[in-house]
Amino acid sequence: MPALDLASTGLKSLSERSPEPFIGRIREQPDLPESARSREILLVRRPLEHLPPGFRGYLLLDDGAVSPGLRDVYVLAPGLRYLADGDVVRIHPERGALATLYRRASPSNSFLVTERCDNNCLMCSQPPRKQDDSWLVDELMETLPLISPQTRELGITGGEPSLLKGRLVELLERMKGFLPETSVHILTNGRGFADAELARAVAKVQHPDLMLGIPLYSDLPEEHDYVVQALGAFDETLRGILNLKRSRVRVELRCVVHAQTYSRLPQLADFITRNLLFVDHVALMGLELMGFARTNLGMLWVDPLDYQAQLTSAVRTLSRAGLNTSIYNHQLCTLPTELHPFARKSISDWKNVYADACEGCVRQEDCGGFFASGILKRSRGIQPFLD
Repeated sequence: MPALDLASTGLKSLSERSPEPFIGRIREQPDLPESARSREILLVRRPLEHLPPGFRGYLLLDDGAVSPGLRDVYVLAPGLRYLADGDVVRIHPERGALATLYRRASPSNSFLVTERCDNNCLMCSQPPRKQDDSWLVDELMETLPLISPQTRELGITGGEPSLLKGRLVELLERMKGFLPETSVHILTNGRGFADAELARAVAKVQHPDLMLGIPLYSDLPEEHDYVVQALGAFDETLRGILNLKRSRVRVELRCVVHAQTYSRLPQLADFITRNLLFVDHVALMGLELMGFARTNLGMLWVDPLDYQAQLTSAVRTLSRAGLNTSIYNHQLCTLPTELHPFARKSISDWKNVYADACEGCVRQEDCGGFFASGILKRSRGIQPFLD
């Protein structure tokens, strides 16, 4: 999953603007003590006679009088009025743009920490780019103190986070310090942890609730390497998994199910139960039709109805071996009833939609629905449960 970062050019300036982008937390309390205002952006839903001084910025729903001496006062476009108290945003004054970095009410906050990657997966929803994007970690370091400590979970994604090496360790230490009650889930290809020193450094942080999600696409090295388009990736990924578990770091195995992976799902499940029974979770996932997945759709798309047998066999094997097993990104009507207990609502809330054909379905609250990017390509089995 990509970072939240819902960018919009929906700001109209009413005052002098700052010369550089800045990050702040949305607050709706104009009577905050002045000493607590410097990192806060006041959201004004109703006209105030005077805007209180000292806030980092001001967001208004409508044009209004601006007190002399204030700067960074903006009117929000209608599409940005979802913002609420506790959200964290980045404002780019010169562009009149706002990006949502964190939403307090959302269970699906995720941060992109790099676009660089040493894989080039056929179905990657965030295609890698070779560039210096170290500012992403700098920005997250600045954002973390503004995030609510009651946040249940945060995601870290890329690109490949392990390429950050020591900076990833620093990031985990800062997350532990500011958000000790928040679980952290890192999406990584695992190859960087073939370096046992990096695996030990991550473990040494002793984050109280950390999980690394690592993809394994086949029991055959050549098939996994083909899917990720990197020779030797299978061996490095397995060494990474072993090093992490040796250091007592929790690991989730992930497999995106598509035309290049579905046929050997039963054999992959056998391989996991024989060799990797110590992992903490296994997730079998549907495609997100973004990035390379959209480009390579012709070689990747397969109707979930056409791999029900392989998926069922794999889930049976994993579950009977005692592995915690989930099915992500699938609609209940495309799965055999036997698999419904394993299906999870896994798509981030801000990109989760339902098709017109789902109208009237009594199981919609339990169903994972669709990625907004994939609503036009869907299974022939989509139909509502009516009773």
